[in-house]
Amino acid sequence: QVQLVESGGGLVQPGGSLSLSCAASGNIFRIDAMAWYRQAPGKQRELVASITRGGSTNYAGSVKGRFTISRDNAKNTVYLQMNSLKPDDTAVYYCNAQLKISTLLPLTAYWGQGTQVTVSS
Repeated sequence: QVQLVESGGGLVQPGGSLSLSCAASGNIFRIDAMAWYRQAPGKQRELVASITRGGSTNYAGSVKGRFTISRDNAKNTVYLQMNSLKPDDTAVYYCNAQLKISTLLPLTAYWGQGTQVTVSS
């Protein structure tokens, strides 16, 4: 069994900062890419940021320059530092990991349960 557990969401005022983390645990052989997605009410889930095992990053245009994704491979953990938050950033944020549970099986996507981020005055 593999679990991704997110933490760090909450309520913040516009212009504020929040930090999210997501720890993967269980029967994990190797984690490749990790990412954060978000889904606002009435909208489709969208990619916020991703990071390869080697540390290469990719960001959605709407968060570039404000959000920073990072990871600790030894801890199987990915982070999202969110600065200069805007009301449009309000959404449920989901952690995603592409991982293998054995050398014989292909990469499979796993998801966290989601954490609510609300940006409001």
